[in-house]
Amino acid sequence: MQQHFDPSGIPAGCPAHGNIRLYGPEFGSDPERHYAQLRSMGPSAPVDIAPDVEVELVTSYDAALYILQNPGSFVRDSRRWNALNEGRVPADSPALPMMAYRPNALFSDGAAHARLRQAVTDSLATVNQVQLVRQTQQSADYLISRFSSEPLGQAELMAAYAQPLPLLVFSDLFGCPPEIGDRVIVGISGIFEGTPGADETLGAALGELIALKRSQPGEDLTTRLMVHSARLTDEEVLHQLVTLLSGGTMPLTAAIGSSSALYLSDQWPSGLPIEDAVVQTLWNYAPIANYAGHYPVHDVELGGRTLKAGDPILISFAAANTDPKLTDHREQLSAKAHLAFGAGPHACPAKDPAFLIASTAVESLLNRLPDVELRIPFKDLAWAPTPWSRALVTVPIRFTPRTVQPAARSTAARPAQAAQPSSVPQPSPAPRPAHAAPQHKSGLFSRFLAWTRGA
Repeated sequence: MQQHFDPSGIPAGCPAHGNIRLYGPEFGSDPERHYAQLRSMGPSAPVDIAPDVEVELVTSYDAALYILQNPGSFVRDSRRWNALNEGRVPADSPALPMMAYRPNALFSDGAAHARLRQAVTDSLATVNQVQLVRQTQQSADYLISRFSSEPLGQAELMAAYAQPLPLLVFSDLFGCPPEIGDRVIVGISGIFEGTPGADETLGAALGELIALKRSQPGEDLTTRLMVHSARLTDEEVLHQLVTLLSGGTMPLTAAIGSSSALYLSDQWPSGLPIEDAVVQTLWNYAPIANYAGHYPVHDVELGGRTLKAGDPILISFAAANTDPKLTDHREQLSAKAHLAFGAGPHACPAKDPAFLIASTAVESLLNRLPDVELRIPFKDLAWAPTPWSRALVTVPIRFTPRTVQPAARSTAARPAQAAQPSSVPQPSPAPRPAHAAPQHKSGLFSRFLAWTRGA
């Protein structure tokens, strides 16, 4: 059985001399040129997402929506991946950590997906927006305080601010005590950086957090996932937490860095709101650039090309958002019509909190350093040469040195817990782990908590 999609006016085609590579410095320096070349081949074309790893990349906005909103024909379970099952994907491929199956909502379909996603969305719904803003502001103040008094009045915004800020916010949202929060941050940062043993570090820290919440439930996302009526196992809770971390921190880092740089650039009209800069970043510099692996359950014809069942299809959110057929009338679309958060049943469940965190982070930077400016023009900033995200490598800034003091930390700094329906099962008391956490040097989250408490 074949299913047809025929976007009018989009020519079909195929590469004449091998696949276009979506990795490395050449792609990173000018992805739009690569997307333009791919668009000339049709709504989708084969690309190499990593050495010896071929996928079909969708660059058309209409075709992307068609796939994202058609879960009956395109599923997310990567255990269907033909090349992987046939041993044609290198065991050390950088594509595997991004595309290989994990037991979470992202890689699930049907009833299994609905169950996991409902637990995640319901838990996120308990996060109080006022308190989330306060948490983000406190994290921002702490990070700014670490570089704001430098005598030269210079800093690198990505490493000093955009990268650690989401990690602090998520550790707080998860209800981490200081020492566990430190190890969560070390683990997820190590995964992004390719540090050996990072998976084990993160898994052990989250496992200990879940064990702690079994005996001491709190007003946090971890507890809410554990007591949800979906009755997730501890392993399922752990995998949903990892998904929230990996799917939230890297894109938020990219969004905060790009939005800040865009707002501070000479390309940004004076007086426009910060939120508009975040929206334009989501449209033009989609933080998750190429992702969302889909696998046809049967052969599908897309713009004259046959996509075979079990062969991976990735969505280029970056290319779809800048599709020339779309940008001609983008002014008439809703500001939220971009695909930066996906669409369909697997759309990002945390898009509203993510937008709020990014906007608050940029606003906090400008409030604490009102004369902050870029040290080099926006057009000269370098972008990371990775296919997965659209993130600036560095954002050098300058400002007048000043001291940022901690505001009083609210006793309600954790996300508010909604009233518990009587039908929601409560966690059973369980003994705390017999072993004590190993002694370790105070990490980022511990130092942040100590700073906010004036220690």
